[in-house]
Amino acid sequence: MASAGSLEEAAADPAARATIGIDVGGTFTDFVLALPEGQLVFHKEPSTPKDPSMAVHLGLRQLVDTHPVLREARTRIVHGTTLALNAVLQHKVADIALVVSRGNRDVLEIGRARLPSSFDIHVAKERPIVPRDRILEIGGRTDADGIVLSRPAEAELDELCARIRGLGVGAVAITLLNSYVDATLERELVAAIAARLPDLLITSSSSVWPEIREFERTVVACINAQVHPLMEDYLATLAQRIDGAGITAALQLTSSSGGMLSVHSARARPIETMLSGPASGATAAAKLAKSQGIGSALTFDMGGTSADIAVIVDGVLEFTTTSRIGELPLMMPVVGVSSIGAGGGSIVSVDAHGIIKVGPESAGANPGPVAYGLGGIRPTVTDCYLVLGLIDPDGFLGGRIRLDKARAEVALQEVASRLNLPSAAHAAEAAISVATAQMATDLFKLLALKGHEPAAQVLMPFGGAGPTHANLLAEEAGLAGVAVPPAAATFCALGAALADVRRDFVAALGHARLVSLGDRLWNNWAGLECEAKDWLAGEGIAILSQDIEYAADMRYAGQAHNLMVTVPVSARTARDVTAVAQAFHQAHEAIYGFREDDAAIEIVAQRLSIIGRVPTFELPRTVAAPRASGHLRTRPVFHGGAWVDARIVRREELGSGTWLDGPLIVEQSDTTTWILPGWRLAADEVGVLNIERSR
Repeated sequence: MASAGSLEEAAADPAARATIGIDVGGTFTDFVLALPEGQLVFHKEPSTPKDPSMAVHLGLRQLVDTHPVLREARTRIVHGTTLALNAVLQHKVADIALVVSRGNRDVLEIGRARLPSSFDIHVAKERPIVPRDRILEIGGRTDADGIVLSRPAEAELDELCARIRGLGVGAVAITLLNSYVDATLERELVAAIAARLPDLLITSSSSVWPEIREFERTVVACINAQVHPLMEDYLATLAQRIDGAGITAALQLTSSSGGMLSVHSARARPIETMLSGPASGATAAAKLAKSQGIGSALTFDMGGTSADIAVIVDGVLEFTTTSRIGELPLMMPVVGVSSIGAGGGSIVSVDAHGIIKVGPESAGANPGPVAYGLGGIRPTVTDCYLVLGLIDPDGFLGGRIRLDKARAEVALQEVASRLNLPSAAHAAEAAISVATAQMATDLFKLLALKGHEPAAQVLMPFGGAGPTHANLLAEEAGLAGVAVPPAAATFCALGAALADVRRDFVAALGHARLVSLGDRLWNNWAGLECEAKDWLAGEGIAILSQDIEYAADMRYAGQAHNLMVTVPVSARTARDVTAVAQAFHQAHEAIYGFREDDAAIEIVAQRLSIIGRVPTFELPRTVAAPRASGHLRTRPVFHGGAWVDARIVRREELGSGTWLDGPLIVEQSDTTTWILPGWRLAADEVGVLNIERSR
């Protein structure tokens, strides 16, 4: 069995015979097991919010019981979780102290000096991420060129550590002025505090993300420090749970950039796991879109709490450095996942004005939807699916959970009565229509901001509710079609199992003119490349090859906002600054509709991503099948204000070449795909269900 130490040592073993991807969600914990002979096994376990590692343990035990080979095989576990994200959103994080340069104590309260709403006289003051009485100043100064002007005296360091000890905090964050240019002073301060307080977890801003913008860099350091104790405890408990499941395993964690990290890297920078679950699914979708030749695609991850979307262009995901965690900016590069609506557990309600609402409150895993019979009394989107006939109450999770349709109908009948609708089914359809319209509205805004046309997009749904709702959204938003991937309900876990090793690096430049940088531009990227290769070599994860991608944050001189632009390989090879400028002009024109070829270009930061390709597995091919028979069983589904007979087919019965017209329901153990009237389904050789208009 694996011990806590052996988990990291096993990561260097290239002979792993099985891979397990895990995604811990708010409602379910998903598993995908890739066995040596090419078989894929999918499993869902109800999440255990009080101890998320328990659901991991129970799921692994189930996999071991059904596949005893795991007791002897060397196994690789790739684990994604939103534990840190949920802790920050719910303010259930460790108390920390923040150490700043003298005179910079108000960095968090000043922020960007912007009001959430300029016209709201009742707007409340934002809650500070660290209370002012736990923000401590220290002498010492680095100038804007990275030169250390002064250092704190030993007596001042002794006093600082005494104050930190007196606060009784679980961790400390350090952000000194201009440390993004040169981190010498921060590194010295980390060493001094560690020598005096050896058991304290310390985060320095330059070790997490050394980029210009004092407020955002401080926020990143504080978040990392706040979730550091939580993730340390979780990973220690997780190692014990894996031990107890009887698996000898190498453990890695997925990251917000869609890659994976060693346990060592995740412990040092737990903030990198913040958005790991949604990023894993989006990364898997990008790989699938590229293999399927889908040029423009949108991921649609609809789970229990929310529906999230990401944009794929030519098989490549769009990344962002402007994401937010609640009210807090996260300027690190992450997969550009945006929330556009409700999830399966989102609660349906009627407000005081008689308006139906869907979300944002969620029933979660416990008590969950009314139909779960766990004490929930307010109807959810899942209850609506059930009442509409889209879900078989006896087939949920392969029959492991029997849904109570009668309870759901009673709960939705109360909604119907408040809306003066004739039945629970009418209320359910109204709620689904509202949720779909909200999603479409948010989708239009997102695509407009990115310069994409809705009619050119193919929706790739996953998550437990994604395939159920995808065709509804495609119809409402006028999308080109839907491509339901195999293992859609556990797709984020599949993405974890398919993830490559990845990390991003940055070198800040301030506001340098591109034409004036000369060799400095290429020397900076060369330095980042050396740093990245050293990090990858230290991960101890067997890789087949490595790729390096260059990017830069650029803008026209005088602009307030930057564009992150990928630098073409040809420009890097030829060290061609003009080609870098052209890449920026093209990106600017694609988003804003114009370019200024004669304007000066400023480059704010240089970026580099390193990707270590790991041994992977292919998706199983489906057997070719003749045209499906029309003799299928049917079930009444409420659609368009009336009951219609929808044909029912099991997904495993859909061989390559099968096509069927809607109304149609494709059932599998962990999700349901709904095909509307006027749409047609066609299955391909890797099990993707392509849904297009038939009229």
